[in-house]
Amino acid sequence: LTFPYGSKKVRGVNLGGWFVLEPWITPSLFGAGSAVDEYNLCRQLGKTACRQKLSKHWASFYTAEDFKQIASAGLNHVRIPLGYWAVSPLPGDPYIQGQIAYLDKAISWAGQYGLKMWIDLHGAPGSQNGFDNSGRRDQILWQTGGNVAHTVKVIGYLAKKYAKPQWNNVVTAIELVNERTVLNLDQLKQYYYDGWGAIRDYGDIAVVISDAFRDPTDWNGFMSSGFNNVILDTHHYEVFSPGQLAMNIDSHVSSACGIGKQLNSVDKWTVIGEWSGALTDCTKWLNGIGRGARYDNTFPNSWYIGSCAKRTSGSISQFSDAERKNTRRYIEAQLDAYERGAGWIFWTWKTEAGSPEWELRDLIWNGVFPQPLTQRWYPNQCGF
Repeated sequence: LTFPYGSKKVRGVNLGGWFVLEPWITPSLFGAGSAVDEYNLCRQLGKTACRQKLSKHWASFYTAEDFKQIASAGLNHVRIPLGYWAVSPLPGDPYIQGQIAYLDKAISWAGQYGLKMWIDLHGAPGSQNGFDNSGRRDQILWQTGGNVAHTVKVIGYLAKKYAKPQWNNVVTAIELVNERTVLNLDQLKQYYYDGWGAIRDYGDIAVVISDAFRDPTDWNGFMSSGFNNVILDTHHYEVFSPGQLAMNIDSHVSSACGIGKQLNSVDKWTVIGEWSGALTDCTKWLNGIGRGARYDNTFPNSWYIGSCAKRTSGSISQFSDAERKNTRRYIEAQLDAYERGAGWIFWTWKTEAGSPEWELRDLIWNGVFPQPLTQRWYPNQCGF
């Protein structure tokens, strides 16, 4: 293991929407939006046209220059979402392959700029959560048939290549599955054991397990002894329920600080592997193609909180001075809180059309994300 988790903080960023498409990150790939996810996009286009479209995207969306900027911002990690289909598609899948060649380039760029990488299995066979960012929206069939067994094989293939010395100076962790919504907890735990074993067959890089939307302390005692280099990944957003969206900035700050207090009680290295500066869910297609936002009541079962004008795309420079300050307050509170644990990885570095609350590079450019990362305009908000 070539990064001292636990003694040095993870300060990272996700490279979302590169190898697993997300409509809100690259809306141009989805055009008018008749396909709602990567599975259906490739099914509609056919493999040849899909390969042409996605190869162009893979070759251009991230380049060495991005890695240089990420490192110069003081970050030390990138987390790269990958779908199972990049490694081993199922018979009949419309997905296309070719991502691995670009992942290898990303690893060499990361190495060039001194960044460590988590390879994150973001899409599992059948979909583990029904989100468009799993590759296939609106179905959750991962824990059926042979899907879980197939996923263990995928992890084994990844470990066989990336856990070895040629790569492990950069690839310090593999995440077994992203954001599982649990139907069968015992089976998920068995998968974590099996995935850990598949990685340990080839090396001692860290094995990342998702909290599966459970309280991180619920995982205390699990894989705590007899299993080395296990990291718990927990995600924190405050925009996916109307109740959260209705909170004022003090409540958002206090909620973030609460995570920091909770991290003291977790028995594993715990990284907040996704979080953002978002105080609304207004970004176009954030909730999926054809769905609006809770914030302005264009999404079912919500109520009107405010207007999404100037929030659907573009830069945070469109926000008022007060809004930018509130966003910075919220970000600083999260940084303080998450460094009570093993660190953090922001979602995401960039988007195609801009997303005022989610794009780390834009937040840095506009003085809303601290530079250096330890700079505070609102020190000690959590009172730790």
